[in-house]
Amino acid sequence: MSRVPLLTPETAPQAAKPFLENALKTSGFIPNLLAVLANAPAALETYVTVSGLNAKAELSLADREVVQLIAATTHGCDFCVAGHTAVARNKAKLPEAVIEALRQLGELPDARYETLAAFTREVIATRGDVSDAGFEAFRGAGYTDGQALEVILGVSLATLCNFANVFARTPLNPELAQYRWEKPAS
Repeated sequence: MSRVPLLTPETAPQAAKPFLENALKTSGFIPNLLAVLANAPAALETYVTVSGLNAKAELSLADREVVQLIAATTHGCDFCVAGHTAVARNKAKLPEAVIEALRQLGELPDARYETLAAFTREVIATRGDVSDAGFEAFRGAGYTDGQALEVILGVSLATLCNFANVFARTPLNPELAQYRWEKPAS
């Protein structure tokens, strides 16, 4: 059960209603993350705005989903792991072996994705103070300086979502149930 109300277009503050209505129109349901964020319309608007900006990044959708899944698993956000698993499978078309490795906190079977994952983990662990070796490995995999900053953009977006969901104890929507995730035992 959520610690905060899951708001609907009927119960949300006026400033949050258009965002919830748009989600319902485009997705056919309101992801509970948005229903939680609607309690703070500025947080919901930040999520929608930054998501839109992140979508314009030079990183491919598949790369952005690697970043999102690394952040969500690192932060222990079961809701975001489920949601991004759905996107990774259905829209980004990431290989299933890559998705499963991300979900199981394992090494990725694709060298370029593994380099991106390692860089993202280091960004999170060091709060951006990535080692020269980590940055050079990222560049060596064909990523650009701008894409390094886009990883940080993705991590910042993920942090808002992951922390909000963990704080709120956001329940998984039935539409995402098939993508349910539990952190693997260490």
